[in-house]
Amino acid sequence: MADQNTTLIETVPTQLLIGGDWVDASGGGTFEVHNPADDSVLTRIADATPADGERALAAAAAAQEEWAATEPRKRGEILRSAFELLTERADDFARLMTLEMGKTLAEAKGEVTYGSEFFRWFSEEAVRIHGRYSMAPSGSSRLITMKAPVGPTLMITPWNFPLAMGTRKIGPAIAAGCTMVVKPASETPLTMLALAGLLEEVGLPRGVLNIVTTTDSGGVCEPIIKDPRLRKLTFTGSTGVGKTLVAQAADQLLRVSMELGGNAPFLVFGDADVDAAVEGAMLAKMRNIGEACTSANRFLVHESLAEEFSTRFAERMGALTVGDGTGDGVDVGPLITDKARKGVHELVDEAVSSGARALVGGAVPDGPGHFYPPTVLVDVPPTARVFREEIFGPVAPISTFSDDDEAVRRANDTEYGLVAYVFTRDHARVLRVSEALEFGMVGVNTGIVSNPAAPFGGVKHSGFGREGGFEGIEEYLETKYVGSAL
Repeated sequence: MADQNTTLIETVPTQLLIGGDWVDASGGGTFEVHNPADDSVLTRIADATPADGERALAAAAAAQEEWAATEPRKRGEILRSAFELLTERADDFARLMTLEMGKTLAEAKGEVTYGSEFFRWFSEEAVRIHGRYSMAPSGSSRLITMKAPVGPTLMITPWNFPLAMGTRKIGPAIAAGCTMVVKPASETPLTMLALAGLLEEVGLPRGVLNIVTTTDSGGVCEPIIKDPRLRKLTFTGSTGVGKTLVAQAADQLLRVSMELGGNAPFLVFGDADVDAAVEGAMLAKMRNIGEACTSANRFLVHESLAEEFSTRFAERMGALTVGDGTGDGVDVGPLITDKARKGVHELVDEAVSSGARALVGGAVPDGPGHFYPPTVLVDVPPTARVFREEIFGPVAPISTFSDDDEAVRRANDTEYGLVAYVFTRDHARVLRVSEALEFGMVGVNTGIVSNPAAPFGGVKHSGFGREGGFEGIEEYLETKYVGSAL
């Protein structure tokens, strides 16, 4: 197995991709990429400097005019070919993600399926970019609108979904005719480098996609953001960093889309199917080890079902096997870093000290790796930090409510507004509660809402803009109006 992993890692580029060439960082610097299961070093890759970021943007700007003029059918065919090749190499990409991020192989294969679908979806959208033609109300002129690519785009992607968060941004940019500079997370850069190599193979022209890997994200990205050649910024990550980037983007009045933090409530009403609710809770909480902005962060259960739901949920969580994600029979891999694990455990400790009880889990295991056990907390005070902050780990805090108004009020009592989950058999309640919830997405009787054909995004401090669906390509297009006199 070790030889298999080594061989796979050796196929991944370790340099920067600038203007179609794989090059070393200008200062010659490199940094280590670690396996969170044992903290071993997987490889060393180029550590870009601000000068490298400027060269990458220059390459994207130089390629923009020709790429924008490329026929939509050709752009779509490149994406379709990328979808097919990515599907063919699903096992390799899944193993690569598991090695650098920690999720299990089964989870990683699911991400490849999900991530590749963005290429297929936007391959079909590339040829459906529409304008319109209409008569002015006075009848004296004609009104024409057309769509044009926004232009060079900086994409900053996170570590938790190193493939899908890339394809979700790269797919619509290619379809719309935008060139790109991508800065992947330093914890998980290998998947993006491998994806860039794949896009080269299927014929993406030189300079359309540029990759800069770096440990100095702020130092490399800020000059790019403030450069007048850049026209769009898209970021997936924490709300704090997102606010800083939005402020930087104001100087150039960039088109900006932000997919930021979450604090998802999981509402179980008194008439809910408990079997379905527990199954949905497992999906909503444990997808990606709980390291997802869509992860259920707060469980609000009607007092009539609280004991049954909590007991059954804890049994399911306690039955999960924790270990190296590459191993057979493993359900839960390590968290991304030791710092992340410490942050999760601090939230659990604070909740318990405030009166919560752990039905299962709650203790840091011995041994190497950044592992944390699936944990279910009950009797959690609404003021506990674990209820107020994004957990980003396999911890499920449970509290109760007595009526619908209380459930909605408590669900909305957060600065975040990405996704909420609702379990009920009452169709009138579904509509009433969905309308009242202050979230960009609502999952009804399901623990997963992400779908390439649907618009993904939030409100409030969870950001703005949408990725996926018909709306996703609009983030990369400008509307141009042409008035024509008769």
